Order: sequence, then C-alpha cells, then structure tokens
Amino acid sequence: QVQLVESGGGLVQAGGSLRLSCAASGRTFSSYAMGWFRKAPGKDREFVAAIRWSTITYYADSVKGRFTLSRDNAKNTVYLQMNSLKPEDTAVYYCASSPRGGTRRDDYSDWGQGTQVTVSS
Repeated sequence: QVQLVESGGGLVQAGGSLRLSCAASGRTFSSYAMGWFRKAPGKDREFVAAIRWSTITYYADSVKGRFTLSRDNAKNTVYLQMNSLKPEDTAVYYCASSPRGGTRRDDYSDWGQGTQVTVSS
C-alpha cells in the first residue's frame, strides 16, 4: 500500500496559479501511474489529469491547456501546475495511484486525503 499526501492548495483569484504536490511513500513510486481527481460541492469526484511513467500525460478537457502534470521519481512526488484558474476549478483535489492509470475512479487503488483549492471571482 502507498501513502499519499497532498499539499499546495489554497485561495487564489481567478486567473491566478497554484501548484499542487503529492508525496508518495510505501511502494516503488516510478512504476505506478499517478492521477488527480477533484470533487466540487454537490458534484461527483471527477478526473483531472494522470501521468504514466514520466512522459505520458492525459487531461480532462476542462483543464487541458491550463494544467500541467509532472513527476519527480527521485523525490517520489507528482506535481499539478494549475494556471489560468477559474471559479469552477474550486474543489477538493485528490491524488491517487494506479498500477496502470486511467480516468476512472476505479482505476486507482490508493488515495490521499485531499487539498482544498478555492478560486474567487
């Protein structure tokens, strides 16, 4: 089992930027795909982005071109750079790990506790 700890959330104005981090421990980090999901009030948890190996990334259409996902295997950490933030990006953001990646919640076996991102208009 892997432990995941997110950080970097906060309050930002629309158009601003935040960088979320997810630190992993407990398993060989580099061999697992890492994903980010988010849950807004009253909505289901939705896929945001995922990375397999170090270079294969995919994004939800709603964040494509604004968010960038990267990983540092030496630090067992994955980063979600979020630019041009919008009020609709407000949510709790969760980091998750998967042996194969994907865009569905069921593709991921381990989850962090989440970090709040609030974008004011």
